[in-house]
Amino acid sequence: MVFSSTIFLFLFLPVVLTGYLLLPGLRLKNLWLLFFSLVFYAWGEPIFIFLALASTVMNYYLGLWVDRAEDPGRRKLAVSLAVALNIGLLAFFKYANFAAANLRALLAQLHLSLPRLPHILLPIGISFFTFHALSYVLDVYRRKRAAAGNPGDVALYIFFFPQMIAGPILRWSAIAPQIAQRVHRREDFAEGIRRFVGGLAKKMIVANVVASPADQIFALRAGQLTPTLAWFGVVCYTLQIYFDFSGYSDMAVGLGKMFGFEFLENFNFPYIAQSIRDFWRRWHISLSSWFRDYLYIPMGGNRCGEARNYFNLVTVFFLCGLWHGASWTFVIWGLYHGLFLVIERTRFGAWEDRLPRPIRHGYTLLAVMVGWVLFRAETFPQALAFLSAMSGLGPHTAAGEPLGRYLTNQVAVTLALGVVFSMPAWGWVKRRMDQVPRVLPEAVRPAAELAGMLVETALVVALLLISSAWLAGGTYNPFIYYRF
Repeated sequence: MVFSSTIFLFLFLPVVLTGYLLLPGLRLKNLWLLFFSLVFYAWGEPIFIFLALASTVMNYYLGLWVDRAEDPGRRKLAVSLAVALNIGLLAFFKYANFAAANLRALLAQLHLSLPRLPHILLPIGISFFTFHALSYVLDVYRRKRAAAGNPGDVALYIFFFPQMIAGPILRWSAIAPQIAQRVHRREDFAEGIRRFVGGLAKKMIVANVVASPADQIFALRAGQLTPTLAWFGVVCYTLQIYFDFSGYSDMAVGLGKMFGFEFLENFNFPYIAQSIRDFWRRWHISLSSWFRDYLYIPMGGNRCGEARNYFNLVTVFFLCGLWHGASWTFVIWGLYHGLFLVIERTRFGAWEDRLPRPIRHGYTLLAVMVGWVLFRAETFPQALAFLSAMSGLGPHTAAGEPLGRYLTNQVAVTLALGVVFSMPAWGWVKRRMDQVPRVLPEAVRPAAELAGMLVETALVVALLLISSAWLAGGTYNPFIYYRF
């Protein structure tokens, strides 16, 4: 079950919200959310729900051990065991097939063989719930928050359906107080609806439209790719992954607000970034800050020597790439970004900061888009072929695919909308609208404020109707987080 589905929008969410608002007491509300969060996950993973539950129970008891151990050595042993078990679980389900395939290829070069191993299925969202579990035991170890008094609180933290599949990645130290006590206000509920509808519109109206030409173009053979077509495919994917991922994050933040939770914002207009450093302060903020706080800083961060600092950066982004998927393309994508961050810490970074903003912005977008080719390609040879086509060095022929086959009027309009709303355009418009009543005579201010509220409400309703119509119409609706 995903947010952009009829079963979620017209059945699951109304039932959960209705029951939640009618139930008395926070404890019953939390149990209600936990039950339906388990239903949400079991809808697509009926077998792996038991794995996730076992992981939750394991981390609950490990958290108690860490919290209650007085001897520093025993506490360190407990948290080390917790980290090893969680990473081991993730490695087995996510990377065992990848490791076996690479080992088989290596042995084949030595004319040896590896017995055929059973294919291991990948639980949806395992990277997200593993990082939540790690955050739980690490926050307890660092005394940022005490261990949970009952396993239900840990289960709700890990399974809470708005963030279970695609984040944002939450911290136990931030969510535990909200599980124990939170205030439900109409203003937050209304803001939650606006955020959810805005995220749904990002997904349905922009991301899904540009996803179709992106997927078709990346599926072409090298000889069918012209430079123009390759660049067009990258532009489509650049907008698809942002509006898809940030749309899901907006929906998650909105759902959290409806239930009284405050989640970390996950995106801050990354495509207006002026450097790769700036890009990673704006893109998937919950992941980059997780790696910073739980890995980069404990490794020494930038408090050590220059060479060690560069090693730390590359290591973190190597693991960041591997976190996204068991493929060499993800590994190389992570190393690619790590290399840029190292370069930007040298004299190049100081020189870059003195360049005009349009040049810095162009450099950043170009670097990011080249990186998206590595991220999107199924194999590294395919990525190289696509990059060759973009540079005009590919083997395209006169029979290459025409751009007009993919650049329809609908796609062209959507691309324009995507470019505009990948910048803080709506925030600028809303601020101007909010300022209008202040310059009007006091007698007409209430009417102007009411008019502004009605316009915003009408826009939210219109976006919901359009998104729902496209959803009911069975438009192209890919789910790109299944392998995360």
